Amino acid sequence: MNVKEVVPFLRVRSMERSLRYYIDGLGFTMKHKWVPDGQIRWCWLTLGGASMMLQELTKGSDSTLGEGVSIVFTCEDALAIYREVTARGIEASEPQVLNHLWATTLSDPDGYRIEFESPTDVPEDTKLSEV
Repeated sequence: MNVKEVVPFLRVRSMERSLRYYIDGLGFTMKHKWVPDGQIRWCWLTLGGASMMLQELTKGSDSTLGEGVSIVFTCEDALAIYREVTARGIEASEPQVLNHLWATTLSDPDGYRIEFESPTDVPEDTKLSEV
């Protein structure tokens, strides 16, 4: 196959705010960046084997961000991710079992829905607080 991966590309209102959220809050690292005039305008972020790109909107853009977009990260342990990010002050939904997956949902500063999921044998609709 010629296609190797899919990398979500999100437009953001404030690169500074988004980098704090994704790097400081969620634990991503910056792999590449474009820095014209001393400001990061685009970057490639990684977390484990996953990647995403961010680019700051140009001034005057009235684009609606985040609406209808979900990015789902499949991971080994969504509960560990939940505990890590909430310890860093990031709001996340209480993990719940849906479709045989522990799932927790977050919303980034621009309204993009970020989900972390991991396989489980725990019964459907179980919440973390019930285990």
